[in-house]
Amino acid sequence: MQPLRLDAVNPFTGKIFTLDDRNLKLVNGIGMYLEPSDPDFVPYPGQFLPAPTQKTKKHTMPKSDFMPTDDHGKASLFVLFRDNVGQHLTTLGIAANDADIVQQAADATRFRAIVDFCGNMQNAAQGWTAEKNYERDGGDSAPAGQTVPELPAGFPVAVPAGIVRRFRDLVKRLKAIKNYTPPIGQALGIEGTVQAGPDLAIIQAIIALSIIGNAVLISWGWQGFSAFLDMLELQVDRGDGKGFVFLTYDTTPNYTDTTPLPATPTKWKYRAIYRVGDAQVGQWSNTVEITVGG
Repeated sequence: MQPLRLDAVNPFTGKIFTLDDRNLKLVNGIGMYLEPSDPDFVPYPGQFLPAPTQKTKKHTMPKSDFMPTDDHGKASLFVLFRDNVGQHLTTLGIAANDADIVQQAADATRFRAIVDFCGNMQNAAQGWTAEKNYERDGGDSAPAGQTVPELPAGFPVAVPAGIVRRFRDLVKRLKAIKNYTPPIGQALGIEGTVQAGPDLAIIQAIIALSIIGNAVLISWGWQGFSAFLDMLELQVDRGDGKGFVFLTYDTTPNYTDTTPLPATPTKWKYRAIYRVGDAQVGQWSNTVEITVGG
């Protein structure tokens, strides 16, 4: 479905749209025109529409972010990369004196030193806090003598801010190289772990309904599993005795049912189920209903 503009030319006939065109719809006060992929599209005279096909996503197992969430983990990753990238540079076609590689080595050395020194400072702070409390309140035994950590000799010089950003940019550069392989990434610590997919036997879609203008908005989402699912199948029962009938296959969360509302108040019911390829997977959603018309 596409927005309709003044004096728009119908791309399927080459002529300006006319008001009696059955493919024109008013959605939330906005003029729209249907496309052949829309379920209610009416072919124009002489127009041949091939049988609709369902585009199946190529499923690849998603991976978690390779970047640790804590500073000790980040420091260890940077050092691992620094100490191992050299043996892969020839394969990747990168010179040993490449500016990004040289900067990463400096970043890794500096960040590791800072993280370790911060740990020493925190330990010292805890010791001094214990000393303060003992001198204030007394106790069975005095804390061990307190010291103030000093920067060790040869402490690495400061580097420009943005160590994590630079590292991510470097990783992105490496992964775009033709000769890059996941085993190289694993050796460098830049391949995340494979995430487990949903149980396709029990996953259940969740939908919610609301009235937007003169249409029903069906809200839904992937529940974090978009990489493992292809689409959502929606069915509707409009209270006309036909029971649940097919409404649409939707590949993008949230769908607007533009079917004209009845003149008298009526309960419409909806349900949904996920699909992978040509098959339904999991369980039907709970049936939800909404009163429309009147």
